[in-house]
Amino acid sequence: MFQVDQLQTLLVVVEEGTFDAAARKLRITASAVSQRVKAMEQAAGQVLLQRLNPVVPTAAGDVALRYARQLQLLEGDALKELNGLARSAGGAISLPLAVNADSLATWFLEALATVPRSVNAVFDIHREDQEHTTSLLRSGTVMAAVTSTAEAVQGCSSTPLGVMRYRAVCSPSFADEWLEGAADIHLLDAAPVVDFDRRDTLQRRFFRSAVGRELQAPRHYVPTSADFARSVVLGFGWALLPEQQCVAELAAGTLLELAPDLPVDVPLWWQRWRLASPLLDEVSQRVAAAAATSLHRMPA
Repeated sequence: MFQVDQLQTLLVVVEEGTFDAAARKLRITASAVSQRVKAMEQAAGQVLLQRLNPVVPTAAGDVALRYARQLQLLEGDALKELNGLARSAGGAISLPLAVNADSLATWFLEALATVPRSVNAVFDIHREDQEHTTSLLRSGTVMAAVTSTAEAVQGCSSTPLGVMRYRAVCSPSFADEWLEGAADIHLLDAAPVVDFDRRDTLQRRFFRSAVGRELQAPRHYVPTSADFARSVVLGFGWALLPEQQCVAELAAGTLLELAPDLPVDVPLWWQRWRLASPLLDEVSQRVAAAAATSLHRMPA
């Protein structure tokens, strides 16, 4: 139905965002790029790309994009087995993965660092909230993802990784200024809170569960994991931090725990395409091994 060069072109257009940028990367004219995409759309009988800036795949485009990535992975694996060389753009297989910011900041990169250089892979990491990473799997944007969703996306397998435990914390100066020095969660209503972004509901869910009412408080938004943790240490507001980002500070007294008996546990799963691929198998094994040493065990 689709030719290999057409699928490669579609993939590059989506990755680069525009037809012109794809043409430069492929070293062909923008007209040739457009002709390839139009030929695919004629073959499919559907529009594959919304001509926006950047381009956006349609539902049919997502299907074609997933097929293109699968073909790219299989080709890279096959070439590596045949002649010891993984050939793709830049001489390496590009492996797109989705991971939540907290995992990325605390344990996930260590997992990827153990992948042998001999596999000749590069990682295209998409940072996304763990509740939304599965949408990138469905669209074919990524081949595997760390997610809080246990149910496998169609065409994928789902493996439990473990539990990321969060602690509600604040700085001593914050407690003195806003909580009467007592680190009392019942006084948090008017105290500033730090959220990662506007989709971050972890702090609000914790407060509702612990106190029994909705949190109505001023919010800071700090959308990078390391700076998010640092803003709490600096006293911007209170928040839930992964244990890996606050245990040392709690021991040193630069952070105080607001509710020691009420940790928040977020179970994580590894979902990946159900596709025979030595590279994807290798990465999956490394991720599982790192998670086993960094996360709490999943409840039975």
